[in-house]
Amino acid sequence: MTTVNLQQTVPDFELPSTGDKTIRLSDLHGKNVLIYFYPKDNTPGCTLEGQNFRDHIETFNAHNTLIFGISRDSVRAHENFKEKQQFPFDLLS
Repeated sequence: MTTVNLQQTVPDFELPSTGDKTIRLSDLHGKNVLIYFYPKDNTPGCTLEGQNFRDHIETFNAHNTLIFGISRDSVRAHENFKEKQQFPFDLLS
C-alpha cells in the first residue's frame, strides 16, 4: 500500500461521484482537498465520521477546503446515504 503524507503531491485520479458527476483531482487545482476513507455507508462509525465533517462544513469552506468521502459502496448507495445524512459534500465510489 502506498502512503501519502501531508504536502505530498498525489497522482491525478477520476472517480464517479454523487450528483451524477465525475470528480477529477486535477480539476480542483487551487483548492484544499480533504478525502476521507470509510468502509461502508450507514454503519455507526462511518455515519458519525461523515456527520462530523457535515457539522463543521463552514470551517472547511472558510479555509477553501473541499471534502469528499470515499468507500467501495456504489454511487446509488452513496446517494441514499448522502441524502439521509444531509451531507453537503460528495461521496466517491
